[in-house]
This record gives sequence, C-alpha cells and structure tokens, in this order.
Amino acid sequence: MKKKISLGIKYIFLCMISFLFVFPFLWMLFGAFKSNNEIWQTPYQLFPKHINLTELAANLKAVNLYGYLGNSFFVGAVGTVLILLVSGMFAYAVVFLKSKNMDRIFAIVLITYMLPGAVTYVPAYVILAKLQLLDKLSGLIFSYLANVFAVFYFRQSFMKTSMDFVEAAKIDGANHRLILRHVILPLNKSAFWSVGLITFIQLYNSYMWPSIMLKSQEKYLISQGLRQFFIQDGAYGMNWSQIMLASTITILPVVILLIVAQKWLMAAISQDSGVKF
Repeated sequence: MKKKISLGIKYIFLCMISFLFVFPFLWMLFGAFKSNNEIWQTPYQLFPKHINLTELAANLKAVNLYGYLGNSFFVGAVGTVLILLVSGMFAYAVVFLKSKNMDRIFAIVLITYMLPGAVTYVPAYVILAKLQLLDKLSGLIFSYLANVFAVFYFRQSFMKTSMDFVEAAKIDGANHRLILRHVILPLNKSAFWSVGLITFIQLYNSYMWPSIMLKSQEKYLISQGLRQFFIQDGAYGMNWSQIMLASTITILPVVILLIVAQKWLMAAISQDSGVKF
C-alpha cells in the first residue's frame, strides 16, 4: 500500500512538472483560436470561449510563412542526410582504420568543438563568398556539413561495435563501403536516428547564421520568416492571435517529428549509445 501511495505521489509530481513545461505551448496553441481582444481580456482564460472559423481562415491566409517553412524543411532534410553521410564516414575511418594520425586528426576536430560558434562566422562567410555560395540555401547546407557533435557521437557508438562483425565482413570480401552500409549502420541504427533527429531540429530552428548569409527574403528560414512577420509594417506584435497562429505553425512540425521519432530516441538513450569514454 505504501508503495502504491509513493508511486502515486511521484506520478502526480511528474504530471505537475510536465504541465509547467507544456503550459506555454498550450497557451500558444489555444491563443491561435482566440481573437486579439480575447487574448488580453482579464481574468485570463486558457481555452477560447468560441472559435470563429471565418476569422481563423483569414488568419491562416494572412500568416504567409509557408515558403519559409518549405525552405526550413529543405535545409533540414538535405542537410541532415548529408551530415549523417559525412560524419558517419569520418567516424568509421577514425574507429576502424587504425592509425595514430587518425587519432590526432580526431583530436584536432574535437578541439574545434570547444570554440564558440560565433568565432567561425567570419571565416565561414569569407569561404562561402569565395565559393560564390552566399545567399544560397546550398551554401547554407554546405556550411553545416562539418558537424563535430555528430562525429563524436558516431565515434562513441561505433567503438561499442564488436570487431568480430567487421572482420567477418572483411573475410567475405566486403570493402569499407559495404561494411559501413551493411554492418555498422544496422548495428548503430539508434545512433543514426538520434543524431538525425537532433540535427534536423537544429537546422530547422537555426537563426543567427542564416540571418548573416541569407539576404534574399524568399530564401529565409522559418525562424527568420517568423521574425519578419512579427515586425512587419513596424507593428511589433499588434495582432497577437496571428502571432500565436504563426508560432504554432512554426513549432508544430517539430513537435510531430518528436512524437513520431521518440521511440528511436528513447531506444538510443536506453542502450546507452555514445557514452563510452
């Protein structure tokens, strides 16, 4: 009986903490269905009194963020695939191509992870300018390919892979490409899912660096588009129902993605992926 009471108290406490984290998102979601006056009326109410479908349709038309949303999905999807490919190959070389030089190269790469991201903006900008990749989504994706976190995560996960599988594949005549594809990838699927999910969210939500290198408004990502919508005509948030709706449209794809992919993320955590030192 005491165990049940203790367990019930724990669940109640966790539910209260969860509600504190979820409440701002609920306020934003339900605010999208309220009128501007209803948002500011006191006492504040979480749920809308009534939903005006005509006003909601007009707000959906006014919130013109769909082009920015497409740009973010393009950068996130293509960038994530390329980062997984490049980082996976580099981590494979570090772990399975035994060489002192590879360990030194990895150490140098890892040191760069300690640098603040802002210090790389100027050299990255100069490099992209010389390659004529400024103000291009392809240039933005190219600048993200050197992902130290993904390399480190994959290295730690690959180190847990038994060399017996790799040696057996070599005996069967498999080259490094086939070993990486048919041996390493299946045995580290959770690591690839975890890095892919984290990387996509990072690229989708990126703001500072895209704001520096993207000048054409039609190429803005969703975070830039949301800010542009917020300050358009110097309004600075006069119509809060539209701002709530725009924020909901911005964050909803990420929330859906997290819900769909949570089992792979939890599998990676439960398997203690990438925590071998």
